[in-house]
Amino acid sequence: MSPSKTVVMVLPVVGGLNWGLVAAAKFDLVAKLTGNGFGETNAASRAIYGAVGAASALAAGQLARELTRS
Repeated sequence: MSPSKTVVMVLPVVGGLNWGLVAAAKFDLVAKLTGNGFGETNAASRAIYGAVGAASALAAGQLARELTRS
């Protein structure tokens, strides 16, 4: 798998795990890693959330293409 495809597949997993932690433990890993409190954002956390969102959109497109091939 190419490095760009790896990133596109890993970032949504990061987002999913972060949301799982928010739901299960009220812990926002991205906020913690970027020096914020729960629910706070800064430029770094918004960049991470944006990258996760963009990668999720790309992954959804890839999934749609795969499903239409079958």
